[in-house]
Amino acid sequence: MANGNEGSTPALGDAQARKLLEAPPADTLKGVRDRAILATLLYHGIRREELCGLRVKDLHSRGGVMHFRVKGKRSKIRFVPVNAAAQRMIEDYLALTGHRSDVEGALFRPVKNNRTGRLDRHLDPASVYQNIVRKYGLETGLSAEVMGLCVHSLRATAATNALSHDSDIAKVQEWLGHANVSTTRLYDRRKSKPEDSPTFRVKY
Repeated sequence: MANGNEGSTPALGDAQARKLLEAPPADTLKGVRDRAILATLLYHGIRREELCGLRVKDLHSRGGVMHFRVKGKRSKIRFVPVNAAAQRMIEDYLALTGHRSDVEGALFRPVKNNRTGRLDRHLDPASVYQNIVRKYGLETGLSAEVMGLCVHSLRATAATNALSHDSDIAKVQEWLGHANVSTTRLYDRRKSKPEDSPTFRVKY
């Protein structure tokens, strides 16, 4: 069954996606981590729960190509090739944190923990929205431009972008971990490009 929410999730345009990716500062641990997280979401279309569940060992080489081993809904495993730009940002983050050798541990971790002080744990999915997507959305003005900007918007952006660049819909379905292609079709906006609207054919 298709998730009715998926079709209504706003996707970002290319310039907006770049603006969000460049928003975190490049000279702080939080900024470097947040860039890596935003790149992982924008380039791979994974869900926030899937992102939070990634372990260091889930980033590994298969046939000479880096992949994420993603645990999706109903514990279904899929392997997603890693985009080179995102890989560089993740490498920068791991070089700063020094937890690359903790292969069983979380890939993305808190940078501070006021409650227990422990940082060797997985991120909370709610904090990915609150402290990353919402934070930079507000700072860049994207939250005002994109009504309903949320973590899922980055998944919608990745899917819409892949389809508009002629990616095969069956491959996008597999990539996103959708059980049904009808859910993937909700992201296929190729037939409803604003620039094709009769609005832009009207001349007075």
